[in-house]
Amino acid sequence: MSARNFRSTGLSARLGTGFTLIELLVVLAIISLLAGLVGPQVMKHLGESKSKTARVQVEELAAALDMYKLDEGRYPSSSDGLTALIERPSSARSWNGPYLRKQKVPNDPWGNAYQVNGSTLVGGNTSPTWVISAGPNGTFETSTTATNIASTSDDIGIRIK
Repeated sequence: MSARNFRSTGLSARLGTGFTLIELLVVLAIISLLAGLVGPQVMKHLGESKSKTARVQVEELAAALDMYKLDEGRYPSSSDGLTALIERPSSARSWNGPYLRKQKVPNDPWGNAYQVNGSTLVGGNTSPTWVISAGPNGTFETSTTATNIASTSDDIGIRIK
């Protein structure tokens, strides 16, 4: 193609130009607005999914503890803890484990260990038995005498006894 053909079609004028600064700023502003609206929603769902994961894991641990109790006639002691679900405690008479599919007791989604007895809860009384996660803040806020976890607490758990 000759130079005359480029001029007549207007291609030569378009080849040397790009986006203007205003166009780039408008696109950047739109992207920032979308990120500002979508980002918090994604983070909210991420937090909810961690709580749901913790609930599912607590239920799985509670079911495994029930199986342990059927075999042994009692829940594991505070010293045995959840490890009794994967390794035979020295005090076990009729242990028929492991009671968990994986050979490892999971941590909660925030990296903290699940607790099985009330000794780690507020009050320190071990008469009720809980399977509980301290939740996102990592601090147990549920009283050992409580029948349910308080709505003001971020603890996640089940009272099994």
